[in-house]
Amino acid sequence: MRLTIKPNLLACVSVAAVLAAGVGTAAAQTPAPAAPAAEGEEEVIVTAQRVRENLQKVPLAVSAFNATRLKDNNIETLADLAMRVPGFSMTVVDPTQSNYAIRGIGSAHGISQNAGGDPSVVVFVDGVYAGRGGTPDIDGLNLERIEVLRGPQGTLFGKNAVGGLVQFITKKPENDKWVNLEATVGNYNRLSFKGSGNYALSDKTFVSASISSKSRDGYTLNETTGNDVDNEKLTTASFQFRFLPTDDLDIVLGFDITHQDQYGNPRDNICDPTFQAGIHCVGVNPDPRIVNAYIDGKLKRDLRTYRAEINWDTSIGTFTSITAFREGEIETVTPFFSNPISPTFPRAQIESTEIGIEDNQQFSQEVRLAFSAFDEKLTGQVGLYYLSEQNDRVQDLIQDFGTAAISGRARYPQSVDATSFAVFGQFNYAITDTLTATVGARMTWEEKSGRFGGFKLDAGPGRPPPLGAVDYDVTATQDWEAFTPRFALSWQAADNMLFYASASRGYKSGGFQGISGTAAGAATPYDPEYAWGYELGAKTSWWDDKLQLNLALFRTDYEDLQVSTLVPLCCVIVSNAATARIEGAELEFIVRPVEGLQIDGSYAYLDAVFTDYVVGATNNTGKIVPRSPKNKFNIGVQYAWDVGDWRAKARVDYAVQSKMYFDASNIANQTQEGYDNIDARLSFTAPDGDWSVALWGKNLTDELVRTYATNYPLNAQLLVPYAPPMTYGLTLTFSH
Repeated sequence: MRLTIKPNLLACVSVAAVLAAGVGTAAAQTPAPAAPAAEGEEEVIVTAQRVRENLQKVPLAVSAFNATRLKDNNIETLADLAMRVPGFSMTVVDPTQSNYAIRGIGSAHGISQNAGGDPSVVVFVDGVYAGRGGTPDIDGLNLERIEVLRGPQGTLFGKNAVGGLVQFITKKPENDKWVNLEATVGNYNRLSFKGSGNYALSDKTFVSASISSKSRDGYTLNETTGNDVDNEKLTTASFQFRFLPTDDLDIVLGFDITHQDQYGNPRDNICDPTFQAGIHCVGVNPDPRIVNAYIDGKLKRDLRTYRAEINWDTSIGTFTSITAFREGEIETVTPFFSNPISPTFPRAQIESTEIGIEDNQQFSQEVRLAFSAFDEKLTGQVGLYYLSEQNDRVQDLIQDFGTAAISGRARYPQSVDATSFAVFGQFNYAITDTLTATVGARMTWEEKSGRFGGFKLDAGPGRPPPLGAVDYDVTATQDWEAFTPRFALSWQAADNMLFYASASRGYKSGGFQGISGTAAGAATPYDPEYAWGYELGAKTSWWDDKLQLNLALFRTDYEDLQVSTLVPLCCVIVSNAATARIEGAELEFIVRPVEGLQIDGSYAYLDAVFTDYVVGATNNTGKIVPRSPKNKFNIGVQYAWDVGDWRAKARVDYAVQSKMYFDASNIANQTQEGYDNIDARLSFTAPDGDWSVALWGKNLTDELVRTYATNYPLNAQLLVPYAPPMTYGLTLTFSH
């Protein structure tokens, strides 16, 4: 493993100072004070434009969940969050391969098997790009809030935010002393503990720490081994040190770690009994919560992030520097295809197993200057960004089809070095007291170079797919550049009404196949993808802030999509094969008609179709983009009241999602049909506020929801992992 930092980085601070000097007499940027919040309502501050602003004053489609709302909604994972955010869908191959889609834009399946692949929706944790390896569970982060930005975010956030992004913002250490302890028991032998605390070492030095440990039995039985798979065993921890040497300087050093070690998630084999009189279904248990894999598999993940954030208020603006190093090791063993009997081949048992070992290192440096000038008529920010990644991955495919010609084991080592450098800026000019124009742009240069191999490991006469006639060991290098501007016009018609129109461009990096049957395929890159997003929006509040109503209408023109194609008995091939048109509308609301009662929810309509998608003889033009349900609706009803000296709070969340395809070909059975979901929570808080107890349940109707589906048409089979069944538990919390 190695980490290369180019000398250019040493000049970042100097360049930022030169940019700042051009501002002249500008003063530090300070958002205008927001109107006082109504009783029972918390003002929500977000950093969707990289500066602190009232959510209702930001001309972007943003969903924000503060710590209180996360707790009341019992949101523990990004899957819980996606259910409550309009236009946001999440599919999971396994916990290390989560595919996020916002407004129909998401990663092609198989991207995570490519050492040079990237997502289409990115995650940031305290300003740090969380690349490969995923993110820890939400409840282990001591969060202040989560923000979901919908639509291309290429100007201020850069590459791979072509569909949108998710931001985790943790609580900074503060001049206070407090502790929060939480213990949970639940079905499937769930046992979890979470603790966090803050301590002031002096009036200028503070520390905070948190730890979370979760264990749960699996909700899927592997009939072959007798073990419960799809279990959970996860530990996360974080530590922050904050130093305020002067009133103008704020320094935060942070560290977080994630450790996960559990069984894998063998796929459920759904077979078609009409295929060859059902011969291939013999021995396959029809219960979707029972699998017949020859092994249980394995999932092991270790993530570590080290970061330093500096905010310095100067006479010319607020200077911000975020330096981070992130590393991850992942090991997975997945028996993804298990069939006790096959009509095609003579063996009584066929198996396909995927083994992945990955080691990733990432260094990033960002510097920004937020400023205001001309009596705050002009505000904005400028900055530089650098990212260096090294990803080493070894992928083994074991194929046992009962015939020597296509059975065996192949290994695909991949080593990719990637660098990305960007310069960006965004400027807001107040044309009048109520009308503001925004112009921004980002220029990105990046390069990926890698070494890719494909080797037969067994001594048999055949060669397992997708490996071709000969082994290969090749190198390849490719560079790209992208210009991603943003234009917007916002009108503050009244203090409680904001209307805006915007056009912005997003960009996703190109990459390499990683797993290929031939040297030529491994050395041939696929190109970046781009999207222009157009949006009209309104953010309003009514009846003395008792009703908050936000609306967004949008269209996205999406080109050079990186589309994955499953080649039977081979692999997943990624290519730039499509353009798409995505249109829709999103509505979010919160209403507080009487004291103690809150009703909130959202609705999203999405029309996402391929306008040009032809691969060989297959024409998918006019078909629906994967992971883009046409209708998605959720509503939550929450009521708080006094029970003697105690405070009670009850909440029920109801969500509906329409049919969603997992594949660009819109194969009839490779879908998740429309479904409902009900979650509920009832809590009681002691008079002193220190103790609380909550009874909660998720998926109370026990819906069977596919998180992905892989189709094997040769044997008319479908391989599926599932979301958790109904879960429930009791949580005891102490805060002081």
